[in-house]
Amino acid sequence: MQVCLASTSPARLMLMRQAGIEPLTLAPDVDEEAVISGIEAAEGRTLPADEHVLVLARRKAADVATRLAAADTAFDGIVVGGDSMFEIGGEILGKPYTPDVATRRWHRMRGATGLLHSGHSVIRLRGGEVGDEAHAVAAASVTFVDDITDAEIDAYVASGEPLQVAGAFTVDSLGGPFIERIDGDPSTVVGMSLSTLRRLTNALDVSWPQLWNRG
Repeated sequence: MQVCLASTSPARLMLMRQAGIEPLTLAPDVDEEAVISGIEAAEGRTLPADEHVLVLARRKAADVATRLAAADTAFDGIVVGGDSMFEIGGEILGKPYTPDVATRRWHRMRGATGLLHSGHSVIRLRGGEVGDEAHAVAAASVTFVDDITDAEIDAYVASGEPLQVAGAFTVDSLGGPFIERIDGDPSTVVGMSLSTLRRLTNALDVSWPQLWNRG
């Protein structure tokens, strides 16, 4: 049973490898801002974080599945798409990109608790045909230490790590010591919930051990 990860996220790839899966990786060709703004304009509302991540996870998986089905009719397996957003105090925080934004976020997050939303989409692909699909959103709350100093924040931001990740933090690297508690599947905070993925693959009659392909 083959696996294609519709993402170039190093964190998601690491999670799959740790779970015994070496996936094919393909970058989805999805204009995320255009997708969300189009839906919000059509529906006259702002999508909440859980809907936001699910929409994008489904679009990413669908794009890659369609292209892979056309390019490789021998592929027999699943395509996995994902998207994550961090919400704190009712505000959605994406990637900060700049040191100034990351620093402001960390001052706000100090001692606070936020919610990491992770959308998942799994599509069955076989013989050049796109088959059944299953989708779900997982969430995990993250509580940050209340005694992180300004100097520690400056050093963490200067490392560059928080600039390209949702919420401006990681749990599995340099940011880990500044996180006091996680409630929920810890892998959700890394990039996708492995327990949720297992449930979705089971829904498609694919048992999780069938995906193991690493020695």
